[in-house]
Amino acid sequence: MRVLLSTWGSRGDVEPLAALAVRLRELGAEPQVCAPPDEEFARLLAGVGLPLVPLGPPVRSVVTGEKPPTAQDAFRLAPELVAARFATLTAAAAGGCDALLATGLMPAGARDVAERLGVPYVFACFHPFGLPSPHFRPGQRPGTPSPQEETDLKVLWRQDAERVNALYGPALNHHRAQAGLPPVDDVRDHVLTDRPWLAADPALGPWQDATDFDLVQTGAWILPDERPLPEGLEAFLAAGEPPVYVGFGSMALHRSKDLGRLTVEAVRAQGRRIVLARGWAGLTAADDRDDCFLVGDVNHQALFPRVAAVVHHGGAGTTTAAARAGAPQVVVPQIADQPHWARRVAELGVGAAHTDPVPTPDSLSEALATALTPETRRRARAVAAEVRTDGALVAARMLLDVAARGR
Repeated sequence: MRVLLSTWGSRGDVEPLAALAVRLRELGAEPQVCAPPDEEFARLLAGVGLPLVPLGPPVRSVVTGEKPPTAQDAFRLAPELVAARFATLTAAAAGGCDALLATGLMPAGARDVAERLGVPYVFACFHPFGLPSPHFRPGQRPGTPSPQEETDLKVLWRQDAERVNALYGPALNHHRAQAGLPPVDDVRDHVLTDRPWLAADPALGPWQDATDFDLVQTGAWILPDERPLPEGLEAFLAAGEPPVYVGFGSMALHRSKDLGRLTVEAVRAQGRRIVLARGWAGLTAADDRDDCFLVGDVNHQALFPRVAAVVHHGGAGTTTAAARAGAPQVVVPQIADQPHWARRVAELGVGAAHTDPVPTPDSLSEALATALTPETRRRARAVAAEVRTDGALVAARMLLDVAARGR
């Protein structure tokens, strides 16, 4: 049985698909992963024996310029991604396809390829905050903004649908027409379907009733990481008390070029050593004192159980990895779902939410003081015992069942 998996986004959008693909392969299926052609994503997939089928432009080329992407950039990227999905997914399915699952940045075009092929389509998300809800506002999206005085959630979500239509509608319906398919009036609801899958841990994200959709929650899709820690890092960890890990993953962090320096300053104010991850922002420590160890891509599953706290951007994957390790967290959210994860971390008592995306040494040190208390550590360890690790296997079995019924 052949299954297509498609995404476009950061590592947090690619690594879970790799986890799902590994479980599908263990169950006897033949998965293909279509993802952005960034080198690190190719290495990630190659590490588990999966080739990357390139889809769209590299993500780094879009998000790591001197300035953050503009609305004009988004209106250029959206039709490019629609065209890429029609072309790439159609070609990838040429040898036969039994189901297509899509995730990542609004995957307009994926369901349409599945429709043309006559195979089942599943939309999966790693958080529910892009799904229309009677409980929370839509996130920011390029296009005509909603009036500041508007508070009716139904109106706000209808305006969000209009922005999605403006971004993707013309390109999507152009390619549908070329494929002999009728036009789509509501791109957002068409992509999301009425039964999306939520690949988030129930203990961290118990949002089954947070939207009007019939959510199917599988648990987070976690890719086992067997890589050893670098030799120098092992020695650093053994040389003193557990350090604080600081890393912001795929965030380019245009708003603070000095984030590396100020986070190091904040951690030192708490009397702790630091493991600082460069990430896509290229963070540096600004000095050569031996209390700071600089790392690139590192095994979070091996490292996080050995640190005093994790300071991060609030991506779903990093939040889950820290929670699974029982490590207290300080979340400095930047975009999208990250403020929601920050609030959830604070609600659970497993860390602190830093409300400003650009911290100061004092504000970050204050948040760290909360995370480093014995009570936060105890709560983090209690929640860790509740985090599930079988989400990818649950989803793989469900997807193969969907494919079998589609036949």
